[in-house]
Amino acid sequence: MKHTAITCVLFAVLSVTAQAQQMGDPEFDTSIANPAYKQNGPRVMFDEAHHNFHTTDGRYKPFVDLMSNDGYRIVRNRQAFTKSTLSSFKILVIANALGAEELDDEGADQSAFTEEECQTVQEWVKDGGALLLIADHAPAGGAAAALSNRFGVDMSKGFTYDPNNSVPNVPSLLIFSRENKLLATHPITEGRDHNERVNKVWSFTGQSLKGPANSAAILILSNTATDKASRDAETSVSAAGRAQAVALKFGKGRVVVQGEAAMLSAQIAGPNKEKMGMNAPGIDNRQYAINVMHWLSGVLKEK
Repeated sequence: MKHTAITCVLFAVLSVTAQAQQMGDPEFDTSIANPAYKQNGPRVMFDEAHHNFHTTDGRYKPFVDLMSNDGYRIVRNRQAFTKSTLSSFKILVIANALGAEELDDEGADQSAFTEEECQTVQEWVKDGGALLLIADHAPAGGAAAALSNRFGVDMSKGFTYDPNNSVPNVPSLLIFSRENKLLATHPITEGRDHNERVNKVWSFTGQSLKGPANSAAILILSNTATDKASRDAETSVSAAGRAQAVALKFGKGRVVVQGEAAMLSAQIAGPNKEKMGMNAPGIDNRQYAINVMHWLSGVLKEK
């Protein structure tokens, strides 16, 4: 991808106005040659009850279609999390929940979940559920922080940059690869065989995370990465030792927390319909997304 095109993508991600122009890529290939589940696949609750920026029929439709073709049975959720609503599901996916209806509304960065919901999800995972919690840069980080903290994962709630490990001249379009040693060796990056091995992943502006001692940093931030409280902040703090994706076991369950959302989508953005996410050329985000779900559902075992 030419640098000018990449810059257009970045502007589409960062601009609130352009975010309204983002949409799921209708031409993205969601076929699966060898589905993980031929029948009776795990039931997946996809949350749409908390002002979610990403939905099953919106920007995350390509993700939903891809996982459905892999055999997962995805059900849209528009209710509060309770023991009863979660009881029949194996995986819960939450993508950019917000504390208010719109990104720029007052309170959008406040917790999207009640304390009761956080407690319920924590107990559900401890009993064997699997959580994929995706929370982007502000305001999504603040909205998801209370739930993330239940699993010992700290969210910076801001914006992460790394001029040394990103697309040239676009310091928030981060590159995690085997070449730059920022892509960890983990079942999620190794897959079931060499055909599913992940070598390069991009993220399209996000926040940083810090997992607990028993977690694995999957997308590792380098010593030159920094966090800003806001996009226009003049000061920054080091994000060294942090990550943009962490995985951990919690009781009988599993958790993956993602500090960036577009990387698991397949969107076209802006007037030029630039590709952003799993559909961007030359990267392995598509396989990475599949492997995340395989690890959460237990297809991928620890080696």
